[in-house]
Amino acid sequence: MIKYNLLCKECEFTFDSWFASSREYDKLKKKKLINCHSCGSIKVEKNLMAPKLISKSFSHKNEKKDLIKYQKIKKTINEYQKFIKKNFDYVGENFAYEARSIHYNNNKRHKGIYGTASKQDLKELKEEGIDAQMVPWLENENN
Repeated sequence: MIKYNLLCKECEFTFDSWFASSREYDKLKKKKLINCHSCGSIKVEKNLMAPKLISKSFSHKNEKKDLIKYQKIKKTINEYQKFIKKNFDYVGENFAYEARSIHYNNNKRHKGIYGTASKQDLKELKEEGIDAQMVPWLENENN
């Protein structure tokens, strides 16, 4: 068995998938049987991957460092989320619409906004000169 990290050229979604062998991957790719889990496109390619090398003396220390690093990052993201929830208005899926409304109609608000937008929405907002940033988001405290 071999695991590949795959990238959809259509929507830029990355995902992992297991194959019996590299030949099996090639065979399925040739028959156009590999598709994106997000958009369904068959424009899927292997993505760069770094192998994880395991050594008895080295791995335990690194795993502990990685866990500490992960916990620190998670704590920082949770702090950002608390700040955003407290100081910004949630607009949900209407983020792009609301951002345009503020930008073009001078529809000023007492607070900034946050919500959900696709990569395409963010790209279009940027092209229109509207500043919007993507922030990593953890759905609940158990992540």
